[in-house]
Amino acid sequence: MQARRRVLRDRALAAREALSPASRAGRVRQLETHLDQLVAALQPRVLAFCWPYRAEPDLREWVTCWLTADADRRAALPVVLEKDAPLIFRCWRPGMLLQTDRHGIPFPGEGAAVVPDVVLVPLNAFDAQGFRLGYGGGYFDRTLAIMRTVTVGVGFELGRVDSVLPQAHDRAMDWLVTEAGTFRAAEA
Repeated sequence: MQARRRVLRDRALAAREALSPASRAGRVRQLETHLDQLVAALQPRVLAFCWPYRAEPDLREWVTCWLTADADRRAALPVVLEKDAPLIFRCWRPGMLLQTDRHGIPFPGEGAAVVPDVVLVPLNAFDAQGFRLGYGGGYFDRTLAIMRTVTVGVGFELGRVDSVLPQAHDRAMDWLVTEAGTFRAAEA
């Protein structure tokens, strides 16, 4: 089963990375419209998102706009403190000094951990039940197993598959948002 999951992940990544910058940007704009509506309904005070990696949707500008609409809002980025441990989240502000991890992904190097109300989780491959394939490290699975928060999988329709062959430890997303719309998991 691991080999089949790896094939699903690799195909989804290859398809996403093959998108032209213009096509990717257009899809992100559509996705952001749907995200506006869902996040407005969820009303988080602390919203976690991921720095874009390997052609994932770049939500930095959208998050910046979300932040500026209300001074009480906070955004957060995930931080890997140690291998095989759950993530923590630290506050992020546009323009702040960031460190980079071993994959070159920026993160806030200092600051207290915060607990997000909503976490925007990148989707490589995903299915209608809300299960996703990340990069295989299990960081989000470990984190979401102990942190009960609303999860919103964010990605492009080209990553949608019939099933990601979920494992017992996988946690389904509560919502899925793509350029095609907003879907409650299992209704997608």
